[in-house]
Amino acid sequence: MEMDLQTAFTPWASLWGGVLIGLSAVMVMGLFGRIAGIAGITKGFLGAFVPTAGAPRDRDWRLAFLIGLMAAPPALMLTGGTVSQTVPSNLVGMAVAGLLVGLGTALGSGCTSGHGVCGLARLSRRSVAAVATFMGAGFATVFVLRHVLGGA
Repeated sequence: MEMDLQTAFTPWASLWGGVLIGLSAVMVMGLFGRIAGIAGITKGFLGAFVPTAGAPRDRDWRLAFLIGLMAAPPALMLTGGTVSQTVPSNLVGMAVAGLLVGLGTALGSGCTSGHGVCGLARLSRRSVAAVATFMGAGFATVFVLRHVLGGA
């Protein structure tokens, strides 16, 4: 049985999204001297309320960054753009996946944005290893799900 799985090809939206991500990473580094990794930003923000070892206390810019992340889709919709998203119906699978991502973020000392965008730009060997690991795991997962198990 042959499956027809298509992924939308959106080069211009992807290009501008990448430009904005890079610009925000440069701004966070230039203005605050910090890495624009979402896991670290969130941990630092939560550390202002829930004391954790080594958590920074500079929550204001972190709050602004997180609000900006959440405000972007509604802002796009207000300007006439559309936001389409599909959510799988397998809530158990989503919960397991979320826990595995959180575990990987903790074990890898950062998330995809911190290592992939900022760490690679700084030529960090640790980030190269982290990106190679999560990209390899992603490739393997897609291959197994689509070609071995035959699902979407």
